[in-house]
Amino acid sequence: MPNRAHQYSLIEQPHELDAFYQEHRNLSWMAFDTEFVGERRYHTLLCLIQVKSEKGLFLIDPIRLKGLDPFLDLVADPNITKITHAGDNDYRLLNNLFGVLPRNVFDTQIAAGFVGYKYPVSFRKLVEDELGVHLKKGYAVADWEGRPFQANQLQYALNDVLFLPDLWERLEKKLEGQNRTHWADEELALLEKAEYYYKDPNDEAIKSNMMRSLKTKEQLFLLRLFAWRRQVAEQRDHSKEMVLPAKYIGHIVRSISSGQEALKHNRRIPSKMADKYGATFEELYKRPVSDEERQVLKRIPSENDEDPKEQIIMEMLYQVIKYKCLEEDISINMVVPRGELKKIRADEDDALELLAGGWRQEMLGAYFLDWLSNANRMKVDLHDNRIVIRPEEHS
Repeated sequence: MPNRAHQYSLIEQPHELDAFYQEHRNLSWMAFDTEFVGERRYHTLLCLIQVKSEKGLFLIDPIRLKGLDPFLDLVADPNITKITHAGDNDYRLLNNLFGVLPRNVFDTQIAAGFVGYKYPVSFRKLVEDELGVHLKKGYAVADWEGRPFQANQLQYALNDVLFLPDLWERLEKKLEGQNRTHWADEELALLEKAEYYYKDPNDEAIKSNMMRSLKTKEQLFLLRLFAWRRQVAEQRDHSKEMVLPAKYIGHIVRSISSGQEALKHNRRIPSKMADKYGATFEELYKRPVSDEERQVLKRIPSENDEDPKEQIIMEMLYQVIKYKCLEEDISINMVVPRGELKKIRADEDDALELLAGGWRQEMLGAYFLDWLSNANRMKVDLHDNRIVIRPEEHS
């Protein structure tokens, strides 16, 4: 892109943010992006907000400002279209920090997934393909927490919003041309729902690779160990890795049944850690199970639950859907994310909710949903010139 400096307004004082709000509250659109620091922290630190609108370019400094309510009011305003790229990250951060829910959103990454791009597509590639502009690399890992900012650093930050309005215009036209505007609108509406940002605190433990192979007592301990690590990290505002590195968790779980002395004599566990937390870990292991914990343990899939034939059938169905996506020129990751397929195979209660209607059913056809929901009752017949997947007959 051309090497020229872009003029912007840096907002560091409350009265400047109030003036920004007054300028923008009656506009029809606003493009924005954020810079944040999450390393070595539990609570991600919001460091900078970049905005482009009809009124110009703006950089909002959340560290200098004591509150962001005027900006958050614009994010929640249903009359203003908010344009982002990979905005789920920005909205999740704003929701976690301030509880705000966005309204009237347009995300260029999501829209691109409906018009032939792989999902997720990088901002750089989208700008190059759609606008013919080649973005330079520069301050992707800059110290956004440090003050004062460097001039080049802020110019780099502006690149993330400069081209969003043009991308919005081009992608909207493509969506209209392919009659997929209602598909994109349906998907974008998910970003406006509180449940989209909810994260089950037990997910980390349940999805741990070692959880299935453990006995119930050790599963319960691992569940509690993850919860303890998370709580301490939150209290200290440290990363979870700073509290308890993941590489030690397996060794702790395998030794804890013999008590804290076993932890102290395990050469793979640092002696300082065993001395400091040994009694805590032993208490977590010995504590009686609660009714709430019993319910969480029921959600852990058993190693014996894996049916090799069912896995093959699910994979075949996934490949058929992938072929359908190629025909429709839409990213498979938009239609059925791999994680969703695992949920369907695990027979989770809400697993098919994503596919049970709306644009996905319109695109795939109801029969695909029926195939997936009955995967454990499907059979594969191999013939000389064809493969048939059909419902298994019961006598």
